[in-house]
Amino acid sequence: MDELDLLKKDWKKNEPQFPKISEQDIYAMLHKKSSSIVKWIFIISVLEIILWSVISFLTSDDTYFKTLENYHIETLMNVFTVVNYVVIAVFIYLFYKNFRSINANDSVKSLMNSILKTRKTVQYYIWYNLGMIGLTFIIIMVATFKYDARINELVNKAAESGGDNLFWIVIVGFTFIFFVVIFGLFWLFYRLIYGYLLRRLHQNFEELKKIDL
Repeated sequence: MDELDLLKKDWKKNEPQFPKISEQDIYAMLHKKSSSIVKWIFIISVLEIILWSVISFLTSDDTYFKTLENYHIETLMNVFTVVNYVVIAVFIYLFYKNFRSINANDSVKSLMNSILKTRKTVQYYIWYNLGMIGLTFIIIMVATFKYDARINELVNKAAESGGDNLFWIVIVGFTFIFFVVIFGLFWLFYRLIYGYLLRRLHQNFEELKKIDL
């Protein structure tokens, strides 16, 4: 039970003894909580891009770039990287803008609109990241099947023995399972981190609707 629920429960229990809490008091508390949540969304998004940048820097050695070159996707991946950083920078700016907007709100309706806008921005951010993960995975897998010398050697051996159909069923099935696991882990990460914050924002929104009625 959060601070607002405790306050409302205590208010009802001690209603004969204490003066009623005004809607403005409840609004002020919801405003403060919403501002804090949006601030954490902004902070987490910044920390996230720093984390992935560090991981990318640590794993981008000569072998990595040579592999991209052999797979003929070096230019494409570089373009993807630049576009991804630009898009994520735009999302971070929007998160910061939403935070400033919520802080500046002075009415219930404007705060509700800011909460809705923030929730939509976060949802777009999550789906963008998941889409980029899926697209990048597909490109790398297609390039691997087409240009990897070891894969081509296995394909030729399977074809010579007449088992090329079974080979492709196994390799595609394994790739699909691997993709589902990786995609699921990222989805779970975003669901746990951002989903928790979005649920709290939604609770605040529902409380504001009661005030606005």
